[in-house]
Amino acid sequence: MIEPILVGLAFVAGLAFRRAGMPPLLGYLSAGFLAGGLQIGDAEVIHTLSEVGIILLLFTIGLKLNIRELLAPQIWATASLHTAIVVPLTAGMLLGLVWLMPSVEAIDTSVAWMLAFALSFSSTVFAVKIFDERGEGAALHAKIAIGILVVQDIFAVTYLVFSAEQAPSPWAFALLALPLLRPLLVFLLKQAGHGELLILFGIAVALGSAELFEMVHLEGGLGALLFGVLLSNISKSVELYKGLINFKDIFLTAFFLSIGYAGLPSGEMLLVALAIGGLILLRPLIYFALLVMFRLRARTSLLVGLSLFNYSEFGLIVAAMAVKGGQLPAAWLTTLAVAMALSLFIAVPFNTHVHSLYARLATRLQKMERSELLLQERPVDLGDAEILIFGMGRIGSGAYDYLSQHYPNKIIGVEESADKALKLRLAGRLCVPGDASDRDFLERADLHRRKTVLVSLTNHSENVDVVKLLQQLDYKGKIAVVSRFPDQQEELTRMGCITFNLYAEAGHGFAERVMEELV
Repeated sequence: MIEPILVGLAFVAGLAFRRAGMPPLLGYLSAGFLAGGLQIGDAEVIHTLSEVGIILLLFTIGLKLNIRELLAPQIWATASLHTAIVVPLTAGMLLGLVWLMPSVEAIDTSVAWMLAFALSFSSTVFAVKIFDERGEGAALHAKIAIGILVVQDIFAVTYLVFSAEQAPSPWAFALLALPLLRPLLVFLLKQAGHGELLILFGIAVALGSAELFEMVHLEGGLGALLFGVLLSNISKSVELYKGLINFKDIFLTAFFLSIGYAGLPSGEMLLVALAIGGLILLRPLIYFALLVMFRLRARTSLLVGLSLFNYSEFGLIVAAMAVKGGQLPAAWLTTLAVAMALSLFIAVPFNTHVHSLYARLATRLQKMERSELLLQERPVDLGDAEILIFGMGRIGSGAYDYLSQHYPNKIIGVEESADKALKLRLAGRLCVPGDASDRDFLERADLHRRKTVLVSLTNHSENVDVVKLLQQLDYKGKIAVVSRFPDQQEELTRMGCITFNLYAEAGHGFAERVMEELV
């Protein structure tokens, strides 16, 4: 059982960091180190809950994953080249520690390369958390980052299969027939309805698939990812994804707490952790250079690189295996845990302020772009539209349909997901792919020609950021923004926006619809 004091400690620490303008996960990390030092809570229970969180995370990634996207060079080639560059650099540093710190016990060359390989990966948990908090899950840079992480997960699973003490069971070959289960899984998903059965179905499939893979001596997370893919690309999978988000986030809190339970290293090994943590500063630079080489814009390259600006939990898994096999002193496990935590503390401020950082560096970074960009990175034409709608979900699409009756041919939708934008165009709506939080996009949008901008994005913080960006660009037209709670509505009103509270005014809209039918 989890100690109530641990839950309270995580809440207080998370709240403190959020009030300071930082993501709560830094508070969870701090609470984990404090709880581990004071021996609050059961470390095994926390570890088990964190594993559930990772399984649900991989399952939800699978629900939104498009396998074809992984075949793009900017994903698989970037992941491969990054590994080829980073692994020798990290191995060289690990082997050179004995010269820099003679009191630190030298490690074998084979172990150094093994740890370097493990440290070349980035944390999927961190990247997804950051994108969810910023409401950028459908953006191009998020899809590229997640794709790179999935490729890294494939590398990791391959390594674990070949390095495991127990070889995969012969029954593992039967998993090649998994696609045959898709019709049954889709049928059950549709039969689950919209309530707790839907959530229960998702959790059961995620945990069951992980257990199935572990039964045949494969990584459970891979099973959750693949079963998520089997259920992807149908309308019901979107509802399942949204239903599982909060459960996933709660369990992932245990993941950040669990890092601190590894304990703190000695003074000497703490210096080693600082050296390993400092090496992380090279990572976004390498990603940026590779992605620009593959004809991505500077902004996309920067956002991807910074989202992968950390170490992965996989490093701890490999270290634990090496300690168990007697290849590595136990002190290295806590050292790597601290290095991972340090990498997260370094990465969070950069990701929190990434848009303002890009605004300051845009002119310099854009000079590094290739002359010919990828098709999806080229500017789009908004034509003569007088009304822009940012976010073409149910609310944005409904607004588009209503306003089109009064202002025909004067409205255009802007949707973060290129696939969704294409579907909307095929359905007869004028919609282009674009990121409302992209300063470059707005600067090229000829805002002086647009009379009204409607903002209906996935979360309040993203809506506020877009409003601030429009005001920074001296937009003079009307800005209308969707809100869900009174405090959000008040904030937007103070910013000079027209606001519509979905919950408060839903009844009014319902009554209007009924009156239309009665007249």
